Amino acid sequence: MTIAGVLGGGLVVAVVLGFVGLVGLLVVQAIANWRDLLSLDRWREVLDTIRRNKLRTSLTMISVAWGIFVLVFLLGLGKGLDNGLHHTFARDAANSISLIAAKTSVAHDGYDVGRKLTFDNRDYDRAKSTKLPGGPAVEHISGQYFIQGGDGMRTKRNGKASAFSLNAVHPDAIYMRGQSIESGRFLNELDIAQRRKAAVIGRAVREFLFGAENPIGQWIDVAGVPFQVVGVFSGEGDVEQERQLYIPVTTAQLAFNGVDHLGRIEFTLDHATPAQAKQMSDLVVEQIAERHHFDPKDPQAVRVHNNVEAAERFGKIFWMISGFVLVIGVCTLLAGVVGVSNIMMIAVKERTKEIGVRKALGATAGSIVFMVVQEAIFLTGIAGLFGLAGGVALLDLTGRVVKNDFVLNPGIDLSIGIAATAGLIFAGALAGYFPARAAARVNPIHALRDQ
Repeated sequence: MTIAGVLGGGLVVAVVLGFVGLVGLLVVQAIANWRDLLSLDRWREVLDTIRRNKLRTSLTMISVAWGIFVLVFLLGLGKGLDNGLHHTFARDAANSISLIAAKTSVAHDGYDVGRKLTFDNRDYDRAKSTKLPGGPAVEHISGQYFIQGGDGMRTKRNGKASAFSLNAVHPDAIYMRGQSIESGRFLNELDIAQRRKAAVIGRAVREFLFGAENPIGQWIDVAGVPFQVVGVFSGEGDVEQERQLYIPVTTAQLAFNGVDHLGRIEFTLDHATPAQAKQMSDLVVEQIAERHHFDPKDPQAVRVHNNVEAAERFGKIFWMISGFVLVIGVCTLLAGVVGVSNIMMIAVKERTKEIGVRKALGATAGSIVFMVVQEAIFLTGIAGLFGLAGGVALLDLTGRVVKNDFVLNPGIDLSIGIAATAGLIFAGALAGYFPARAAARVNPIHALRDQ
């Protein structure tokens, strides 16, 4: 262990011990002076002190309210960013890798630049059995044939017709999307092997074509080819996810002149690190490059979308943003706490004679400390609650006004609200503790003589 590590660990321990010690001391003082919490005279003194220093107290409370307002709003905004991140990745499995055939940009094996690539069923079969040495194997895999047809690819039933996204895939495609079967089933291996005319439709497709009618077992027309509906799915992402149909890839290859072509191969990995996911995608690309004679390092030949790497990259970015937001909010709140501490220090200085009289009449050091801390907690608590309410209100307004996938449903959890309230109480106690300790050390004789 390095010296820096030892010093850092010692500093953390010291801070924690100091925090625990201060809380313990305040709890002991609160128990010993519990009557002051219920004393109307004591609360009149607190309000009278505030009334005598309206401007100074107001400015300090505004500082505290602004600090907790900024802290709550930034934390809630960070929550909205996190929700947006999860919403974005809800459309696709976070552990998926997608390979899309494109065009070559590097001459290789006598082939010129600009050659259009197309995957095939043999590429799918080989990728399916691929295993990274000492690493994970392919968990779920699907190929997709991109059907060409333009406006002719319309889905019809009983006079109703519309253009929906048509996906010709393998059964494992359900694991690549943030979708779940609502009724019926998804495609299965028999659909693939027997080239069945089976279709799984999204909820939006069902509502348009069937309304309240049960679509399972019903037939629809897709680009002039009849398909039987075997299932309905719902999506966790945007509404466009539910405006889709899934049909067996082998059926589409036969019905729409696809031969054995595939435009995309996508698969998921079980418990793979970003480095392992990168190695696996490179390995599959190398296998495809070997069969189709292109440079595996050609950046344009195969477009690779690695969700494992993307999720980690975005996670780090949002973690940094959340940390930055938290630091700014805490620093802003600390500025307000320092203001409370200053005003309590001034108040103690102005009340030196009063404190001297109290001590001369038998007031204990603990009661003096509790008196000052009580006022500080009251000021901080009231100001903080206003700031907390303002932050929550602005977050609610932001959630209603801002409608995008980047910031989604900003807000704070109940646990954060409770933590903020507890933090306010501690901040108020901390702001009043040091002036209170100075007040408790006042010598009554010197105080009365100085005044």
